[in-house]
Amino acid sequence: MPAAPDPADLDAADLDAGPGVRTGTQRMCAVTRQVRPVGEMIRFVVGPGGDVVPDLKHKLPGRGLWLTASRAVLDQAVRRKTFGRGFKREVTVAPDFAAATDRLMVRAATDALAIAAKAGEVVAGFAKVEAALAEGGVAALIHAAEAAPDGVRKLDAAARRGAGEARGAPVIVNALTGAELDLALGRTNVIHAALLAGPAGRTFLTRQARLVQFRQADPGERERLGAGTDQVKTGPSEDGTG
Repeated sequence: MPAAPDPADLDAADLDAGPGVRTGTQRMCAVTRQVRPVGEMIRFVVGPGGDVVPDLKHKLPGRGLWLTASRAVLDQAVRRKTFGRGFKREVTVAPDFAAATDRLMVRAATDALAIAAKAGEVVAGFAKVEAALAEGGVAALIHAAEAAPDGVRKLDAAARRGAGEARGAPVIVNALTGAELDLALGRTNVIHAALLAGPAGRTFLTRQARLVQFRQADPGERERLGAGTDQVKTGPSEDGTG
């Protein structure tokens, strides 16, 4: 297992001066010490009560510490007390902080999907999704995480057939459960949905992609961190800031 970063390496330079991150900006991960685009990272700040808070939109006040958007990295940060060293103060981090961050990312994705639905950019139900795929203009094909394989295969095949030469096949999304899709779309028993091309859906695609990245650390990174080999099974980041 790699040694934890020396506390001397976690100095004030690792903290930003506050919100206002621009697209294309890069930051250093306080755990891996790798520089990445902010779209592949999560910013954390300290709340008024000393609790560490994920700043998913990169807008919360206060100085921020950055980590690669990976559950494996966040687990390591909690175990190695990276937040206390980075912020140079006593902070509160719950033992289930990574799971809580995952829930916040799910909420961010479902909120964005709900906005897209209100804009008329989402259709749900097997028949409606199949018809939308045949017509073209579908940006993403959404399956509930527990969707039956047969239905998934049929719609995935329809998506490939409907993809013209000028556009690729829709993004396949299966990171959300049926209950989460129900909540986002304001209906029950949502198993399949289609996100139509349009501006409202882009934020959802960005957020769900970051959720998937968070859940699926690449094997090389997990090995460097000394993490286990367990994978969270999931399907496949918004804010112009990444």
